[in-house]
Amino acid sequence: MPSDKQRPPDTKSRLHPRNRHRARYDFPQLIQSCPGLKPFVHRNKYGDESVNFFDPAAVRMLNKALLRHYYGMDDWDIPDGYLCPPVPGRADHLHYLADLLAEKNHGKIPVGPGVKCLDIGVGANCIYPIIGRSEYAWSFVGSEIDVTALASAEKMIERNAGLTGQVEVRRQSNPANIFEGIIQPGEYFHLTICNPPFHSSAAEAQAGTIRKLKNLKGKKISKPTLNFGGQNQELWCVGGEVEFVKNMVQESRKFAQSCGWFSTLISKEANLKEVYKNLKKVAATELKTIQMGQGNKKSRMVAWRF
Repeated sequence: MPSDKQRPPDTKSRLHPRNRHRARYDFPQLIQSCPGLKPFVHRNKYGDESVNFFDPAAVRMLNKALLRHYYGMDDWDIPDGYLCPPVPGRADHLHYLADLLAEKNHGKIPVGPGVKCLDIGVGANCIYPIIGRSEYAWSFVGSEIDVTALASAEKMIERNAGLTGQVEVRRQSNPANIFEGIIQPGEYFHLTICNPPFHSSAAEAQAGTIRKLKNLKGKKISKPTLNFGGQNQELWCVGGEVEFVKNMVQESRKFAQSCGWFSTLISKEANLKEVYKNLKKVAATELKTIQMGQGNKKSRMVAWRF
């Protein structure tokens, strides 16, 4: 067996201090919680138990085990081909948002269903409401344009007691809108959450996947398999991340009195300049950029308020 010195560095220590996934996965415990994971677990070249992260079925089952073991999700699944997000990264996002809310609450994280969150693009996986309910007991509204994803999220809410009555999903009938048609008159959200489509076209999304797999596998990839899945509207939109966030920023001005903090993930650091320019145009009164580390990847979140 190779020595510890030959193993790649453990990058999970870069996750938020409250993140439950900072340590290596305890596969015996996960299998006990979710026996269906067992066939996917094997010893890697370092002698450690792991799963094949290039296998969509393995990634999906690992997510099911993590969500059951740590977040009480008795019944979680997604339609074939839909986004299966990495749980540790999504948990990190929420923990940093909790810290943001604490800043305006005398340093104490507000908990309970009185804290209302809006998840823009909740997806078939319903990941943010699941983690947010378990960790902080917040209530959620999730918006979604895809009817299949919406039906998946609704089914999940119905089948899991921890979500029923505290998570609601609403269809966004106009893809050009983000908050319009979702936030109702007199409604108030303490924060909004968004993981926007990163790419500007299907071809760009595929090229990005090929580059990622090439870096991970160290060899040429011509026909990528999306190990984390994703439908077109989950991965790309016209104008890509910059245009999507620009529209979100412009529309947020109209709903300034309806939300405490607006926030979005930004995949590329180079896009921050354009985001800041648009926030200046709408006269946001406070802006924060939160740097995060997830695995070998750096990411960041931008939050603003009026």
